[in-house]
Amino acid sequence: MGLPGRGSRGGFRNDRGGRGGRGGDRGGRGGFRGDRGGFRGRGGDRGGRGGRGGRGGPRGGLGMRGGARVIVEPHEQFEGVFILRGKEDALCTKNINPGESVYNEKRVSVPVEDGEKIEYRVWNPFRSKLAAAIVGGVENIYIKPGSKVLYLGAASGTTVSHVADIVGPEGAVYAVEFSKRSGRDLVNMAKKRTNVVPIIEDARHPKKYRMLVPMVDVVFEDVAQPDQSRILALNAHMFLKNRGHFVISIKANC
Repeated sequence: MGLPGRGSRGGFRNDRGGRGGRGGDRGGRGGFRGDRGGFRGRGGDRGGRGGRGGRGGPRGGLGMRGGARVIVEPHEQFEGVFILRGKEDALCTKNINPGESVYNEKRVSVPVEDGEKIEYRVWNPFRSKLAAAIVGGVENIYIKPGSKVLYLGAASGTTVSHVADIVGPEGAVYAVEFSKRSGRDLVNMAKKRTNVVPIIEDARHPKKYRMLVPMVDVVFEDVAQPDQSRILALNAHMFLKNRGHFVISIKANC
């Protein structure tokens, strides 16, 4: 039959002993690159379970290293918000429930005096409009420690949990969400954050939850509805204190 060709079983390529075969140089099980026992496979240097990006590698963990390498500073403009100084700066809030995360966010513990530690939760601006507003340079959010906040459109409680961290145990967050599915996650989050009052109700009808919400300092609305300004006005008229403030997130159509 002559010499084996490139596509034959015993040939130069694509056979078990060649570049494309099981024991070949590239792509095979015992090969040099891209395979289970190869250089870049599961046990290899890159991409594998024990490599840089693998399951056992040093990157990709949920936590962040605290201590001497990390410095947490109070935000110059917003009380209750902090900046995590490290390789990359990040917004964070002081965890009101240490040891617990809400949405698998990164947490970092910083030692203080007497050997105690303070835990902070990283606040991702790509998952929170309020955090994005802070990063974007908004002048004021009006939410600070001790504030009472009515939060309309709480969803599953991602941003609500950080607002609860900001207002602290002396404040309160009254979180209104209409969706039953998101409301279930909101209620579960509120079980561990006692300053959050979950309300599963339609924000268009504030009279239905008037017995649960007192007069508040701030109304925050993140309701993507055509009549969102009307919804805000109804709730502000009923619950907002004199000289109180509101913050509204408006979806741009452009």
